[in-house]
Amino acid sequence: MSGDVYTLTSFRMKLRKLTNTILSLIIFALLSACSSTKEAVYFSSVTETEYGSSVESLEPTIQKNDLLSISVSSLNPDASEIFNAFSTSNVRSVTASNTVAPATGYLVDQDGYIQFPMLGKIRAAGMSKKALKDEIEEELLKRKLLLSPIVDIRYLNYKVSILGEVARPSVLTVPNEKLTLLEALGLAGDLTIYASRTNVLLIREEEGMKKLIRLDLTTDEIFTSPYYYLKSNDIIYVEPNKTKIASASAVRQWLPLVLSSMTLIVVSIDRLTR
Repeated sequence: MSGDVYTLTSFRMKLRKLTNTILSLIIFALLSACSSTKEAVYFSSVTETEYGSSVESLEPTIQKNDLLSISVSSLNPDASEIFNAFSTSNVRSVTASNTVAPATGYLVDQDGYIQFPMLGKIRAAGMSKKALKDEIEEELLKRKLLLSPIVDIRYLNYKVSILGEVARPSVLTVPNEKLTLLEALGLAGDLTIYASRTNVLLIREEEGMKKLIRLDLTTDEIFTSPYYYLKSNDIIYVEPNKTKIASASAVRQWLPLVLSSMTLIVVSIDRLTR
C-alpha cells in the first residue's frame, strides 16, 4: 500500500514538473520575440559631427479655419486698444499638453478672410504671417488710424498629432510655433520598445495635397531632413515593428491551443490517478 502511495506521489511530482516546464517554454517563446538593442535605439550609426540648422522653410501659409492672435501697438496705446479684442493678452495660455485649452482669436473663414476692427474683411488665407502683418500695418497707416503701428500675429491652433507606438498618443498644441520631430516624440512619452524606428510616417498637407513621408530615426539623415521641423497639422504615425506583429500573431495562434492541450492533459492524468 505504501509503495502505491509513493508511486502516486512521485507521479504527481513529475506531472507538476512537466506542467512547470511547459509554462516556462511558453514564457520563453514570448520573451524570445524581444527586439534587439540595435533596433531599439535612435541614431545607432551616428558619429560625432555637426549639422546646420535651417528654419527658413518653417513659415507656413495661413489656411482656412486657422485661428490667429493679432495684437496691435502704437505710439498711442489708447487708440490701439480697439484693435486688441482678440490679442494674445486676452487669450488663455496654451501649453504643449494633451489638453487643448479653449482660445479666442480671429478665425479665417471658409472664404479665406478675417474680420478686423475698423478695416473690415481682410484676405488672410494663402498669405504668410509676415505678409498679413505688413498689409494690416499699411492699411492702418493709409487710413490714418494709428501712428507707427506694430502688428504681431501668432497661430493659436498650431497642433501636431502623434499616433501609434508611442507611450501617450496625443494631439500636441504648442505656443511657440516651432517643434522638431524629436521634441514631438518626447512630448508623447517617446517610442515604445515595439516601435519601428526605421519607418516613421509623417503625413503633411500642403496646397491641398497630402504628402506621405517615411523617416528613419536610426540614421543621421533626419538631422538634415526638411521634415526635421514639423508644421502645423502634421500627423506622425509610428508603426509597430515586425517583432511585435509576429509575437502578437504567434500568441493569438498558439496560446489557445497550448492552454487547451495542457488542460486536457492535466484532466486526463488526474482522472487516471484517482
